[in-house]
Amino acid sequence: MRAAWVAAVILLARVASAQTPQFDHVRHAKVFPTCLGCHAGAAQAGAALYPDAGACTSCHDGTIQKRVRYVPPTDSLRTNLRFSHVAHAFKVPAATCVSCHQEVNAPWMSVQLPIVRRCLDCHGIQTAHLDAPDTACATCHYALPAAVRLSRADVAKFPAPASHQVAGFASGTGHGVQAGRLAPVAPSCATCHSQNFCLTCHVDAPEQPAIQALAPDPRGTAITVSLKAPTSHEAEDFLRTHGPASRLPAATCATCHTRQSCLTCHSATPAVAAALHPAGPARGLGALVTRHAPSWHTTAFITHHAPSAEAAAKTCASCHSRSDCVQCHRPDAASAGVYHPAGFLSRHPAAAYARETSCNTCHNPGQFCVTCHKSAGLVATAALGKGYHDASRFFISGHGVVARQSLETCTSCHVERDCLTCHSALGGRRFNPHGPGFDAARMIKKNPEVCTACHGTAIPTQ
Repeated sequence: MRAAWVAAVILLARVASAQTPQFDHVRHAKVFPTCLGCHAGAAQAGAALYPDAGACTSCHDGTIQKRVRYVPPTDSLRTNLRFSHVAHAFKVPAATCVSCHQEVNAPWMSVQLPIVRRCLDCHGIQTAHLDAPDTACATCHYALPAAVRLSRADVAKFPAPASHQVAGFASGTGHGVQAGRLAPVAPSCATCHSQNFCLTCHVDAPEQPAIQALAPDPRGTAITVSLKAPTSHEAEDFLRTHGPASRLPAATCATCHTRQSCLTCHSATPAVAAALHPAGPARGLGALVTRHAPSWHTTAFITHHAPSAEAAAKTCASCHSRSDCVQCHRPDAASAGVYHPAGFLSRHPAAAYARETSCNTCHNPGQFCVTCHKSAGLVATAALGKGYHDASRFFISGHGVVARQSLETCTSCHVERDCLTCHSALGGRRFNPHGPGFDAARMIKKNPEVCTACHGTAIPTQ
C-alpha cells in the first residue's frame, strides 16, 4: 500500500500543540532576536527544547508585566515523526529555525508548525505530500509499532493517500502488488499498518510474506476497512459457475475464504474445501457466507425435483446429504416408506448388495432387516444352512468373495461363530479364508486381535 502518510506529522503536531501552553510568538517579536534563546535544545545536545518555568518571570514579575504561570511540557509529543533538531542542525548547518517554521518573507516570529513542503524539497521529493514514493516514508517516519506514543484515536485519524482511492485498489492485486513491490514489504505500508489490519480481510496471512513482514500491533485496526465481495461475485450465474472457477490455478478464493465458507453450503461434500485454509489463529475471519437456495429452486421446484435429482444426482449432492432427503421422504422410519419406488421390496436384495443407496441411512441392518427376514422364514439355521441363500444353489462355493465385498450384509444374519465352524485353524474344517496375496505380517502388525479368533495365540507370520 503506497501510504506515504507523512501527513500524519501535521495531524500529530496539532495534537501535540494542544498538550502544551500556547505562546504568542508574534507579540514577543521585539523581545527575542533569536529562537535559540528559549529553544536551546534545537541546536545543542542535552539542552531542553523548551525554556524553564522561571524564564518568563524576568519580565512577568507583576511590575514590568503581569504575572503569568508557565509550565514547560514534560510529556513527549504523540507523533510518529523520525526527527532530531540537533541532527538536522549538524547535517544542514545553513538551515535555521525559520527554514521549517516560517513562510518565505513572513514577519519575524510568525511561527507555525513544520511546513511539510520544505521537508519534501530538502529531501528531493518533487511530488505532493501523500504521493511521495514508498522509500521516502521511512526517512521521516517510524513504523507504526515503533511509534509507541500514538494512541488508537491518533491512528484512526491518519489520512489516506490518493492512490488508495483508485477503483480496484482494495480488490484484486491492486494493493498487494504495491505492498510486495519492495521486499520484504513497502516501507509506506509499515508506517500506518500492522499485521492486525491485514487480518481484517486476509485469511491467507500466514502464507503472505508481505503481511508477515509487518509487525503485529492492535492499533492498526483503528484504520477501518471492510471486506467487500469483488464484482465477479455479482454476476447472476456466479453461484452456478463458481465451482470450476475456484479450481483454477489463478483463483484467489483463499485470500478471503476459509474451508468453513465452503462447508456452509457443501456440508455433504467436504472435499471441495480441501484446498482452502482452515479457520484458526493468525488468520482473518474472512468472508461470512450465508446458505441460500439457487435461483432455480422456485416454489414449484419441490413438486418436480425428482427427475432433476435422478438425472444429476451429483449436482444435488454438492449441497445436500441423504439425510436431507430422508427428512421428507421418510420422517419416521417405522412408518410406511415412500422413499423407495413401487415394487422395490422384490428387488431390494440386489439393490442392497450393489449399494445403490446406503441402507444404513434409514435402517439398522441388525434389527430392521433381521426382523423382516425372521417373519419371512429367511434366517440362518446353521452356518450355511437352508434359508436365505436357497435361490443360489452353489452360493457356498462363492460366498467368500461376497463376504469380502460386503461383510456387513452377512452380519445381518450371521455371527462370528458361524464362520469359525469352517474357517478356524483350531477346529472345524480348517478352510483358509485368506485370499491370494494375503500379507500375514502386515495384518498382525495392524491388529493381531483379529487373528486370535481363528489362530488363538499361535499366530503364524506367513
